[in-house]
Amino acid sequence: MIPERLSQAKSFGCEVVDLRQDATMQDMIEQITGSPEVDAFVDCVGFEAHGCGHDHGHEQPATVLNSAMDLTRAGGQIGIPGLYVTEDPGAEDKAAQKGALSLRFGLGWAKSHSFHTGQCPVMRYNRALMQAILFGRVDIAKAVNVELITLDDAPRGYADFDGGAAKKFVIDPHGMVAA
Repeated sequence: MIPERLSQAKSFGCEVVDLRQDATMQDMIEQITGSPEVDAFVDCVGFEAHGCGHDHGHEQPATVLNSAMDLTRAGGQIGIPGLYVTEDPGAEDKAAQKGALSLRFGLGWAKSHSFHTGQCPVMRYNRALMQAILFGRVDIAKAVNVELITLDDAPRGYADFDGGAAKKFVIDPHGMVAA
């Protein structure tokens, strides 16, 4: 929903879905893949998710997971490295404050989805990613749009990140990284 982030993703070859459009996610996915469903879905948002369209401004922590079950084909896999917490005292919803989300789990069961939760299994792909970076097949700093900042710039970096900036801020507190 943030044009700058969509442009950043396109810059290194990703297909993007612009949730500001007046179309269903299934229709937008079908325009890209030829099918309204995907084989696998990865939730990289987590408990701070917000609704789309008229619900955009309201926190809806289960919206991504429910969308995942809607969009993933029967027998498909859903990866959930997006952060979910056992308690979120600041949540708008009373149930979410205790870590309880309103999920359509029956849909996931009926479609025989496999759910994979927790942190990304980095050690499974660490060596292959390292080799891709070392041999120039992946420019990770460009892909994530790294901006090196000083410790004094950290408050601005955090504010920009919270505002949806299409950047990953790296703090160099001692000015040791050559620009």
